[in-house]
Amino acid sequence: MGTGDCDAIHATNSVALAAINYVCGQRGLPYVWGGNGETEGGFDCSGLTSAAYKAAGVTLPRTADAQFRAGPRVPDGQPLLPGDLVFYGTSAFIHHVGLYIGGGMMIDAPDFGQVVQIQPYRYKGDDYVGATRPAGSVAS
Repeated sequence: MGTGDCDAIHATNSVALAAINYVCGQRGLPYVWGGNGETEGGFDCSGLTSAAYKAAGVTLPRTADAQFRAGPRVPDGQPLLPGDLVFYGTSAFIHHVGLYIGGGMMIDAPDFGQVVQIQPYRYKGDDYVGATRPAGSVAS
């Protein structure tokens, strides 16, 4: 499900759709350590995902590690849905998060010197740990 394209967004519910619309609108903003977008003019990875879900009416913890632990987890082997959060690191420490938009793609704020962008959620040598589904899976 989902296209991986901000010009043709598909989502299973209005919460995921609102979160995806928000992150798509942030493309091109710079990575800023600790950035929430409001006063910093950019985002870090978890600032972007928490702002996206805030725009959709869902409160998430601020850090990638805390967002991962807040769940609810997508069971291993279950297909991802647009709006899922995808996490990287180890089970002991999550260091990165992106927002899955379908088609194998995510939007994230990758690192210093980069901008909020669409990129594959899986890549050679990644340390993908799993995903959560803050928007739930019920169509609305």
